[in-house]
Amino acid sequence: MMPKFIRLILLIVSVTSVTVSCKKTIEEPNYSNLANTLLGTKGKGFGEAQRYLEAGYTFPGPMRPFGMVQFTTTFFDPDKGFVINQMSGAGCHNMSNLPMLPVPGELNTSPNDMMGFSPEIQIQEAHAGYYDANLFKQINCQLTVTERTGLARIIFNEAEKGTIVIGTGINSTEISEANVKITGPNSFEGVADGGNFCGANSKYNIYFVGEFSKPASTFGSWKKDVLQESKTETEGSNSGVYFTFDKGDEPVLYKVGISYVSLDNAKLNLETENPGWDFEKIRRQAEKEWNNLLGLIEVDGASEDKIIQFYSHLYHCFAHPSVFNDVNGEYIGADFTVHTIEDGNYYTAYSNWDTYRTQIQLLSMLVPEKASEMVSSLLTFAEQSGGGLPRWVCANFETGIMQGDPSAALICNAYAFGAKSFDTSKAMEIMRLGAEVPGTASQGIETREQLDQYLDRGYIWDFMGASKLLEYTSADFAIAQFARQAFQDEALYDAYLKRSQKWKNIFNPETNWLQSRNEDGSWKPQTEDWREASYKNYFWMVPYDLKTLTDTIGGAEVAEKRLDEFFTKLNANYHEEFFAAGNEPSFQSPWSYNWIGKPAKTQKTVRRIINEQYSNNANGLPGNEDMGAMGAWYIFANLGLYPMAPGVDGFSVNGPSYERIKIHLGSGNELLIEGGSEQNKYTDGLEVNGKTWNSTWLPLKEIENGGKLQFRMSSTPSVWGATETPPSFNEF
Repeated sequence: MMPKFIRLILLIVSVTSVTVSCKKTIEEPNYSNLANTLLGTKGKGFGEAQRYLEAGYTFPGPMRPFGMVQFTTTFFDPDKGFVINQMSGAGCHNMSNLPMLPVPGELNTSPNDMMGFSPEIQIQEAHAGYYDANLFKQINCQLTVTERTGLARIIFNEAEKGTIVIGTGINSTEISEANVKITGPNSFEGVADGGNFCGANSKYNIYFVGEFSKPASTFGSWKKDVLQESKTETEGSNSGVYFTFDKGDEPVLYKVGISYVSLDNAKLNLETENPGWDFEKIRRQAEKEWNNLLGLIEVDGASEDKIIQFYSHLYHCFAHPSVFNDVNGEYIGADFTVHTIEDGNYYTAYSNWDTYRTQIQLLSMLVPEKASEMVSSLLTFAEQSGGGLPRWVCANFETGIMQGDPSAALICNAYAFGAKSFDTSKAMEIMRLGAEVPGTASQGIETREQLDQYLDRGYIWDFMGASKLLEYTSADFAIAQFARQAFQDEALYDAYLKRSQKWKNIFNPETNWLQSRNEDGSWKPQTEDWREASYKNYFWMVPYDLKTLTDTIGGAEVAEKRLDEFFTKLNANYHEEFFAAGNEPSFQSPWSYNWIGKPAKTQKTVRRIINEQYSNNANGLPGNEDMGAMGAWYIFANLGLYPMAPGVDGFSVNGPSYERIKIHLGSGNELLIEGGSEQNKYTDGLEVNGKTWNSTWLPLKEIENGGKLQFRMSSTPSVWGATETPPSFNEF
């Protein structure tokens, strides 16, 4: 009998026939078609004013894995058309340069800011590497990409004429500088800046060159509300170019190459990656690359929706960080000068406050060489920008968004989970500089704000001091693990382990909660100084010392009651005192039950979150996808293994949602996870490589070289894992 997974794929996706040596023909799944790129593109809020609520902020258009180009509509302004760069799941307007929109007929008025169009986009198909939509009820637009270029195939159908509008002086925020020149009836080139991100400066320069497969009958430009017919140059904000084509039998193809270094490099990227007009060839290449990468994890034995959701989330995990160097290796550095990388790639787009918790661990397991390059790029950014690690990087700018020292935690997590091909000595030097020397900065933005307060007094009394402190203690704990793992430096391990205990300085025995302090040590109001969450969310953000935390508040029974109340609601906003599935400070909380002898409650709660907060719909995410952070949470939760403690190479166990999982590890080995169930949520037994395993903690060393996890799942709660307490603090 044909396996359930293959039968399912035959029904919902195309397949590729492969002939093997024994002359039998087998069918291989096309994983690229299983990625629903519409997932997360809409929010659960009602109406335009609330569309951001519980929204993924993802985009539907194509990209290559970790590619420079994202050719897509945006979450915020889809009616502008298809931009050439966009960060997946970022919570603010960002980038979105060069929006392109095919419109019926000739252009008679200036497009201005391109907000006046109503293209009525009807998506026909959208999966990894390919997008197909109808516009204005009479135009078909298909998109695909290479790593650094976009390619569109446009069919005007009923229109006698059709115009392609390109907003060269438009991005998601506000452009200060933009210049474009029409170089012929089928080409243009120019440069524009990047505006800002969440109010922070991100005025990178993006150079672009665009070409069409045939000459336009008329062309021109515009600036603000003035249409400049036949004028071949324009500049400034709300400006652009247009090309009008007579109806013909052949579609109009449009391709665009970009560079953040120079116009010559934009041309070189286009000539190298996309020299011809073979749309199907580029599409097949994109789909093949996605198929290979998504196939690193094979899942079998679940519903259609569950399988599609898995690969859609895995797709999001491979969106960023993004390649930032051109085909010749050149990139614009954090010092605003041109550098050349000799081997591999240089990356940008780091949402490290989000991704240090989940995504980097997954990448380090699956693609450790790429993850190592990403760490090396971070270290290079620090060296070029003043010596300190950045927190949130857009292009070659440290935006300073969010708080804590997440890049240090990210580097330590990468190493712990298998990405070790970077300069560890340099990493330790840079991390220690940011953790020990107040004022250490990246482009003038401090790596650890109020570090002097943290070091001198053991707490932070300035704005958001309580949540900053917990981020710093997590980073310190991660650095301690790195000191031991990479250098066997026990003295440094002990020093940073001691620092990680500063969370105790904000424990208020009168309230039995963590609480922010004033400068004189007195307590602030309970609800003050928690970034994007409540004090009840942040209470559990001591995942490396849960035994001490629970003992401090009165033991397991008190902790259990507190957790039960916390999970009464799963989709809290920033100010509500319940679990917030849509934001990172809550991510690890469900596994806290494992530390108080109640693993069945971890298993039940994780499944509740998966089933109630996620779905295979455009509004199927509980919050911002955040550059792969949420996607990786979903992957780990459904594998039944969660990377709980920062810098620690191990997992807290719940139970898998699929009957059979095969993970192709970056080491070249395979890990099989069998016995999971979509319906049965409780773990009743586990064997690790044939050995009976009764602990809810699984060290990575047990499976890093491959092997097999054999689960036994049940529909009713079990005592499995309840008697063996997982490690905590200095026991890892």
